[in-house]
Amino acid sequence: MQLNRLELHGYRNFSHLELATGAGVNIMIGPNAQGKTNLLEAIHVLALTKSHRTSKDKELIGWSESSARLKAEVERRHGTAEIELQLSAQGKKAKVNGLEQRKLSGFVGTLNVVLFAPEDLDIVKGAPGVRRRFMDMEIGQVHPGYLYDSHQYQKILQQRNNYLKATDPSRASADLLEVWNEQLAQCGVKMMQRRQNFIYQLQRWAEKIHAGITGGTEQLTVEYKPSFGGGDAAAFQDQSSLLQQFMIKLTQGKDQEFRRGTTLVGPHRDDLAFAINGRDVQTFGSQGQQRTAALSLKLAELELMREEIGEYPLLLLDDVLSELDQERQTQLIETFQSRVQTFITTTGLESVNMSRLKDASIYHVRNGSVLA
Repeated sequence: MQLNRLELHGYRNFSHLELATGAGVNIMIGPNAQGKTNLLEAIHVLALTKSHRTSKDKELIGWSESSARLKAEVERRHGTAEIELQLSAQGKKAKVNGLEQRKLSGFVGTLNVVLFAPEDLDIVKGAPGVRRRFMDMEIGQVHPGYLYDSHQYQKILQQRNNYLKATDPSRASADLLEVWNEQLAQCGVKMMQRRQNFIYQLQRWAEKIHAGITGGTEQLTVEYKPSFGGGDAAAFQDQSSLLQQFMIKLTQGKDQEFRRGTTLVGPHRDDLAFAINGRDVQTFGSQGQQRTAALSLKLAELELMREEIGEYPLLLLDDVLSELDQERQTQLIETFQSRVQTFITTTGLESVNMSRLKDASIYHVRNGSVLA
């Protein structure tokens, strides 16, 4: 997969940009707050219709603009596609080859990306919400239907939580709560099954890659930790059993949920667990081990996505090379070199192991403008 051209109009600090990109490594250099990360964010938005930095689309539109328009030419193994996304106060409009998509799920997946930013180092040691977001972003690219289920789940969850907060338990409608329980469980079970399958497949690649980075001295395991249930991958194949467990948990926790005014079980409470040689790396791992685990996870994403869609996605490295030592930089560069179109942001080339890079295209970013 390759991004041949990127066009931005009224996006962040780019009033107008037309950029032809190189087939290999593209390095965006410039001081902070000039627009380097905005460029990578725009590519991410074209892939997933949402930013990795904010949930508010209005923040993506330039100060003096009423809307933003993003366009790109994407070359894939089965042909070239023109994609366009428009953001405004009225919402989002997405087009593929000039045809407006009735649902965003018909747009997502035309362009695939793996983003690695400094905050992704927190996937291992950060809060559970970081890991849930990681799963949602990556699964949604290869299974756009997951995004619909996730969106529906959040809507139902919010309605249910509002009811729990505003209602006296003694006057609560059992029938109304039962309807929300069924809707929540139906969407939630679909998400849980997708998550379990994704992590099961990701684990295979991450274990192999991590062993390579550490010379075979460390074994990394990644385990999906749902808010209830658990067990091996086979346990998640029985949808009716999982649905029944979900409903039982919601019923059992009703009194406590009313007291706390929030739903206590479901995908919004899921987590991931990481272990190196059987020891919890989140608690007992060194900073180096945590970073190696995060790097292994991102490199595993590349391989898993290639396995799922038949070609490598784009790799976006947002100021992350300066966070990695030479050994980890080398491992990362050797992984994507000559195989994955890559976009790197950096304040200076001194933080990049240039001796390992071949034929990189270099762009200078200044105040919303890009010069090759």
